[in-house]
Amino acid sequence: MPADEIPGFWAVVPAGGAGTRLWPLSRSGSPKFLHDLTGSGRSLLEQTRDRLAPIVGDRLVVVTGTAHRDAVRRQLHELPEDGVIAEPSARDSMAAIGLAAAFLEQRGAEVMGSFAADHVIADDAVFASAVADAVAAARDGWLVTIGIEPTFASSAFGYIHQGDTLDGHPGVRTVVEFVEKPSVPVAEEYLATGSYRWNAGMFVVRPSVLLDLLAEQDPEFAANLRAIAAEPDRLPELWEKLPRIAIDHAIAEPAAAAGKVATVPGAFGWDDVGDFDSLAGLLGEQEDVTVLGDDALAQVIGSSGIVVPGSGRMVAVVGLDDVVVVDTPDALLVTTRARAQEVKNIVSALKDQGRTDLT
Repeated sequence: MPADEIPGFWAVVPAGGAGTRLWPLSRSGSPKFLHDLTGSGRSLLEQTRDRLAPIVGDRLVVVTGTAHRDAVRRQLHELPEDGVIAEPSARDSMAAIGLAAAFLEQRGAEVMGSFAADHVIADDAVFASAVADAVAAARDGWLVTIGIEPTFASSAFGYIHQGDTLDGHPGVRTVVEFVEKPSVPVAEEYLATGSYRWNAGMFVVRPSVLLDLLAEQDPEFAANLRAIAAEPDRLPELWEKLPRIAIDHAIAEPAAAAGKVATVPGAFGWDDVGDFDSLAGLLGEQEDVTVLGDDALAQVIGSSGIVVPGSGRMVAVVGLDDVVVVDTPDALLVTTRARAQEVKNIVSALKDQGRTDLT
């Protein structure tokens, strides 16, 4: 059933990061949100826009780096000029989401939701229903996060500890605390209780509530964001004064400790496509090998894993299990799914060598 548009609700899409665990496919100049990683014919950013359109209409703002502004505009050409906010430099999620909140506060937006540009969601209708529940709680002054139903005991994600049901909002729970990435044994204990959800960084809140929560922790930070929104020409002057801090640490954790955060359980199928192991699983565990791209440029015999041919030359893989092969015009990656997280170390080493042309 089609989702209904939610009156007064705006979507903010932070589109940043380099996706270093997906190198050499994802790079600082062409990060993963600009790529079609699912074979749908739409980039992750375009899929995010498609998912949000039924519930927000044209009330969408993308916050991205100056280097990616033109690419974002090409992919989301229907957005108005003020629909893309360009950050002069990366200063983490609090600055990006807070800046959007300040501009939306100026516009009189009632409620906003922040949704990453590079996540994959399986069931758009269930997602829209969860967002509607979150908006209803946010209208009552809560900072609301959508917690993902865990599918396994992951040490790669932070967790949300759910509390009691929120009065007047069936299905919405209070948040006891946010927990940093645990060890696998601790994550197993979390899942056994049934009271924990993965933290996907989705927040729904009134713009003024978000900025007021920030002001409680860092008055100057909130004041500078509001000053930029009031006088956009001051963005270059004030931006570099903003702290580099994630929204979780800046406001979500202290607000939860103060009893001001609620959560909506999300059971819509979610993946942050964090590395090639995650991507291979997303594209289909039932396949011996998943070829992302032109099948004619890959010959695979007796192997399993994922192959990404992107250089124009033939890629042949014989007798390898759970392999990852990514071929691009200037770099070739060969690893295993089990060690896919370590790809980021290659990017770090290249930066140390001054090879910014490859990162």
